[in-house]
Amino acid sequence: MTKRQSTMKKAIYSFALAVGLLVGVTSTASAEEGQLASAGTNIRDQASLQRGAKLFFNYCVGCHSLKYVRYSRMAEDLGLTEDEVMKNLNFTGAKFGDPVISHMPEDLAQQYFGKAPPDLSLEVRTKEQGADWVFGYLNSFYLDPSRPVGWNNTVFPNASMPNPLWELQGLQTAVKKEGSDDVEKLELSQPGKLTPAQYQQATRDLTAFLEYASEPAALQRQHYGIWVLLFLAGFTFLAYLLKKEYWKDVH
Repeated sequence: MTKRQSTMKKAIYSFALAVGLLVGVTSTASAEEGQLASAGTNIRDQASLQRGAKLFFNYCVGCHSLKYVRYSRMAEDLGLTEDEVMKNLNFTGAKFGDPVISHMPEDLAQQYFGKAPPDLSLEVRTKEQGADWVFGYLNSFYLDPSRPVGWNNTVFPNASMPNPLWELQGLQTAVKKEGSDDVEKLELSQPGKLTPAQYQQATRDLTAFLEYASEPAALQRQHYGIWVLLFLAGFTFLAYLLKKEYWKDVH
């Protein structure tokens, strides 16, 4: 075996070991955190983003802001007119170019809740499991009389907020494992305005909107990505032809 072959063999072994360790770490992390259902979001689905925006502004903006998203930018990205946004999504009297700020003043939030509800601009990006975590959270509220607000959540145990969408989902109760306080499953004890399938679609739309809010530039980035790849492919071809021309007389 030549020295070059030996070096290549060592490199392949090292790469395989690194991949194996990475897969092992990922599997361990997944086992520890538990598997979440896929959110199945698509931020390029404009209709889904519009429905998600409607849900956010009707059920969430009373407490939560999107301080890094402006009404004007949202209108452009979601295919809405200024009139549609200002009439249907702006309930605070903000100007079209203003960021999305909660109805609730911060001092009142401190008084009522002990701290202001978090801004949700980067909520999806801050979670390790991203959109799947937010989607799972919105589907995992259940009644719990032992909690101060009367609600709990299997994805985020001891959450300090009630289910903002309970009218749509209905009321879920927890079925505990025998001889344990661990939740085995959730059962819908009182139906809401939506069927379970409709509610899952609603929370998927809301999650998609929050995913968009976490990185509005992603829509443009994905749009330009194909052109960047085509440019690089063309440049690589021209560079190859130039290399052949420079080295054609070198033997």
